[in-house]
Amino acid sequence: MRSEAGRFVTAARQALTDTPLQDAVKRATDTAARKRDLAMFADGRDHGEALRQQAAAARHRALSQLPALLEQAEERLTANGATVLWATDDAEVCRHVQAIAARHNVQRVTKSKSMISEEVGLNDALIAAGIDVLETDLGEFIIQLAEEPPSHIVTPVIHKSKDAIRDLFVEKLGMPPTDDAQTMARFAREHLRAAFLSAEMGISGGNFIIAETGTLCLVTNEGNGRMVTTLPRVHVALVGIEKVVATLEDYALLTQVLPRSATGQALAVYTHMINGPRRPGENDGPEALYVILVDNGRSAIYETEYAEVLGCIRCGACMNACPIYEATGGHAYGWVYPGPIGAVITPLLTDLKEASPLPHASSLCGKCREVCPVDIDLPRMLLDLRRDLVNAGHTPPPWTVGIRAWSAVARSPRAFNAAARAAHIAQHALPQGRKLPLGPLGGWTASRNLPKVAAQPFRAWWAAREKARDRDEQS
Repeated sequence: MRSEAGRFVTAARQALTDTPLQDAVKRATDTAARKRDLAMFADGRDHGEALRQQAAAARHRALSQLPALLEQAEERLTANGATVLWATDDAEVCRHVQAIAARHNVQRVTKSKSMISEEVGLNDALIAAGIDVLETDLGEFIIQLAEEPPSHIVTPVIHKSKDAIRDLFVEKLGMPPTDDAQTMARFAREHLRAAFLSAEMGISGGNFIIAETGTLCLVTNEGNGRMVTTLPRVHVALVGIEKVVATLEDYALLTQVLPRSATGQALAVYTHMINGPRRPGENDGPEALYVILVDNGRSAIYETEYAEVLGCIRCGACMNACPIYEATGGHAYGWVYPGPIGAVITPLLTDLKEASPLPHASSLCGKCREVCPVDIDLPRMLLDLRRDLVNAGHTPPPWTVGIRAWSAVARSPRAFNAAARAAHIAQHALPQGRKLPLGPLGGWTASRNLPKVAAQPFRAWWAAREKARDRDEQS
């Protein structure tokens, strides 16, 4: 998927005028955030916070040993009968999957939810090769019908109302009109049933790989995940190299915080642990299992100060807590990963200059770190990316000149005092409401009043206070 993160400001402005979008996103994120808090702290806040820190330690432990764990995972997966392939970039991922499809004479593919497949543009690559591809996660199925990208990594159709989905089903699938959500879901399941039974290849993502056992782990809430990974004769799993964990115990810990943070559940409806393809004498499962370990920029992040972000378990909690995401929705971010995690990882995985608006798409309130189940310090990384943009010269010239001028004034007491006196005088010339004129500074007062400049600067007040104290002590 091609990044359009550079259009964030324009897209955000458009989203701010879309009342139905904002209503849908606010309703969904408020519900998700409330359910997350209830689930995470069901046994008390201290217990929930301890669980978060233990999960963070598990992710840090895995990242600190990542190269060795990946080699161990490959060895164990291979011993279990899986074929392990490595992909350095999006093009190689698509080539691998196309080659697998050709090798097994695949014409029809069903897909479980996979953000990496969105990241690498897999659907378009398969369709270009003449292969039918159908998303089977209900949310992904809806946005595929709508020809839109997902707007949330857990609930991809969060931006659509029930009425909009109904109209889409009526138009695209010929569904008899209904306002009943269960009837609509049943209609979608019936439509998908034939695809499940006829697909020759299923494609899934992977929430985790347990290195010590070579186990592929999937966490889902719909039966489609199991249908995709067991009914077709070929199963292909796309897994980011950062998703490896060391032990079964670490997985057991992480699979508790993931559903609590993502959907407010103590445990997901389906927890799949796949240990290879069908073995001799077994009746169920695919004939072949391929696990493609995807880099696509992750190794480059691993070598930087931003390596901590690779600990993300894709729960979406930061999006549900973010006031910017709530106001703009996910599509404004212009790539696969929206919200605070997207504001960090999109510039790192794509291009810092092209994605330059995203590190600024934050109020720095810190809520994203507060709700992160593995305690990733997203606010710090957002600030560091802003620093990197400045150091690389990717800031608008007027702002660069303005900040340098401010820095020069702030370093000189005489210039600072003169500027303060000038500001006190100039404020009386501002229009009612204390709004700055239109232009670079006008945006700052578009939603807030300019603070009043004191007649006496603090430095002068402090000097007068000390002088008066000395006088009193001498008398």
